[in-house]
Amino acid sequence: MTGPNADTTAMISMRGLGVRFAEMAAPVLAGVDVEIPEGELVLVVGRTGTGKTTLLRTINGLVPHFSGGTVSGRVVVAGRDTRTHPPRELADVVGFVGQDPVSGFVTDHVEDELAYAMESLGVPADVMRRRVEETLDLLGLVDVRDRPLADLSGGQQQRVAIGSVLTAHPRILVLDEPTSALDPLAAEEVLATLQRLVHDLGLTVVLAEHRLERVVQYADRVLLLPGDGRVVDGVPSEVLSRSPIVPPVVELARVAGWDPPPLSVRDARRRAPALRRRLAALGSPAAQGSGPEARRTGAAVLARTAHLAVSYGRVTALAGVSVSVSAGEVVALMGRNGAGKSTLLHTLVGLRAPSGGTVEVGGQQPARMRPVDLVRSVGLVPQVPTDLLYASSVREECATADTDARVEPGTTAALFERLCPAIPAGRHPRDLSEGQRLTLALAVVLAAGPPLLLLDEPTRGLDYTAKRRLVEILRDLAEGDHGILLATHDVELVAEVADRVLVLADGEVVADGPTAEVVVSSPAFAPQTAKVLAPEPWLTPGQVAAALETAEEAVSS
Repeated sequence: MTGPNADTTAMISMRGLGVRFAEMAAPVLAGVDVEIPEGELVLVVGRTGTGKTTLLRTINGLVPHFSGGTVSGRVVVAGRDTRTHPPRELADVVGFVGQDPVSGFVTDHVEDELAYAMESLGVPADVMRRRVEETLDLLGLVDVRDRPLADLSGGQQQRVAIGSVLTAHPRILVLDEPTSALDPLAAEEVLATLQRLVHDLGLTVVLAEHRLERVVQYADRVLLLPGDGRVVDGVPSEVLSRSPIVPPVVELARVAGWDPPPLSVRDARRRAPALRRRLAALGSPAAQGSGPEARRTGAAVLARTAHLAVSYGRVTALAGVSVSVSAGEVVALMGRNGAGKSTLLHTLVGLRAPSGGTVEVGGQQPARMRPVDLVRSVGLVPQVPTDLLYASSVREECATADTDARVEPGTTAALFERLCPAIPAGRHPRDLSEGQRLTLALAVVLAAGPPLLLLDEPTRGLDYTAKRRLVEILRDLAEGDHGILLATHDVELVAEVADRVLVLADGEVVADGPTAEVVVSSPAFAPQTAKVLAPEPWLTPGQVAAALETAEEAVSS
């Protein structure tokens, strides 16, 4: 299939493209025909494991030159056939940023990383300096220009990774999950920057992203991978009207019966007055029994900090933070990149010692607890899941986790299967997608059943289906009196699962309250449904669907 502008000269041409890997029974891609002209922003959509990353890697030759596999058909990029041009011969026209930006860094400091690609291409020094300054401004990195990359937050590292390829002025930019570690405002800034480059400079951008609510309004076209090797190509409204994977605003449109579905909050609000009036007459989500559960009174406090301060050298990460997490509650920790969210989690699990104040987990100081006692009290799933994965296969990883947690054999494998079905047990963890690796790390931690569970960006790389499974598991854990503290930029996850929201800014707590109270009025942290239906305090399409269904049943009875 071809897109709406296929009559123009193609910047990227895929003809009969097929990709098969030896360990997989079916081809990842089969018979793909796509033409992408200059100056388009193309969004690649599909569930985890459907071949999105493989498709992206064919554009710069990583498939098959580095990943192996058998490739049929042709991919021609800016007139160069990727069968005969390896990635190094495409570096001047294709900039590629993968799911794990840290793995692509080749220097230690921000400015050095931004300049590295230009140095490799022989760009003159005066041009390099100008481009570095432009990129620092474009991506909001001026304040960290002199910082070591290792000291940056995950979101800041992701922006540096994007900037490091932008400075080389490629004609094509390929991005795999570019906003997964960014806070909502930073994501909007990055996407707006990409849109300017597309519109003003004719840059061609191809990106895969699970958080469709952030990206779809910017896309000229959508490539949907259903999972059978095909690619469905078309304008966003047409493809998403029949896609099994849709952003919340489209899910809300289906509930409300709007056809064609709006793709932006602005367009949805124009369609929503009648729905808002109908919901106002039904009462609040809490009155419908579909709002977040109230914080359990009298529940045991699993973790507590008082006036907690943590520093990295001369940089203050946390300043006077006093928070608590009780059994049976899910607390979302939100804030811009670099606000101190990961630092708080690391301090609670004993990886970082406080420079002031106190921190207690299960009544003890985590930094002084024996490891065997600590893992029985608190478990952390980090942003980089490979930090927890050491075995040579999924099977071995799950078996080791069962032994370490002293649980029934098969416990970890069952958790992983529930979150991410149909992954071969013999596959090496490094061959999993980013979302699949995160899911495996989550299963490893969950197997031990710690009373307190800490999650750092738990939906990074997860599609909507996997996210729903995660929500179910977190709700089950909370029902079983586990306390959960999750640091996330995923406002839709917060709307689904959090009882309470903490907002950090510059290392200080600036908000702490029930989810609806904190997020509905926030332009940064409100989910799409709340933005469409404000001032009514509805957070998810599921809440709206349940309320309308209850009202219809009452009328019919």
